[in-house]
Amino acid sequence: MDTFDAIYQRRAVKHYDPAHVMPEADLQKLLQAAVQSPTSFNMQNWRFVVVRDKALRKQIRAAAVDQAHVEEASILVVMTADVKAWANEPARYWRDAPAQVAELLVNWMGPFYDGKDQLQRDEAMRSCGIAGQTIMLAAKAMGYDSCPMIGFDPDRVAELIKLPDDHVIGFMIAVGKGLKPAWPKPGQLPLDDVVVHDRFA
Repeated sequence: MDTFDAIYQRRAVKHYDPAHVMPEADLQKLLQAAVQSPTSFNMQNWRFVVVRDKALRKQIRAAAVDQAHVEEASILVVMTADVKAWANEPARYWRDAPAQVAELLVNWMGPFYDGKDQLQRDEAMRSCGIAGQTIMLAAKAMGYDSCPMIGFDPDRVAELIKLPDDHVIGFMIAVGKGLKPAWPKPGQLPLDDVVVHDRFA
């Protein structure tokens, strides 16, 4: 599928075929696309929790105000990130770079993030957002539908997936074979309302 077709056709679909099982090859293709997403300092701080266990999906659905697509989509991806990835063997993020470049960037990471909890969390959310869009566009190109979700109790979901203390949840994405199309777009703002040229007035 053309990239622009995927962008324009991607919608938040709520109704999925609960009998559809995503082939392992498709899941791997989707995840390999996800890890092409950019991250600051190439730290690859996202952690994709792919939930297929039916009992666990039922529990997460209960924590997500009983939204059916949590349980009925082919897979549920909980988009999480390691907020301390910058300190976790940072040299590995630059192992294939020229030595001088690797040394410069690895030595810069610590001072850039150390002691800045809000920046670390912001970085985690940025990474989740970019990778999430990659997943949704790749899914569309592969013939799947998706739905990004924030309508859930993050503390309960964190407990259910045993989220480590130094990780955060960004959002969840349901991916599967849609049964019903999404509603027509409810109202797209014109570019003049959302684009600022050079600076705000």
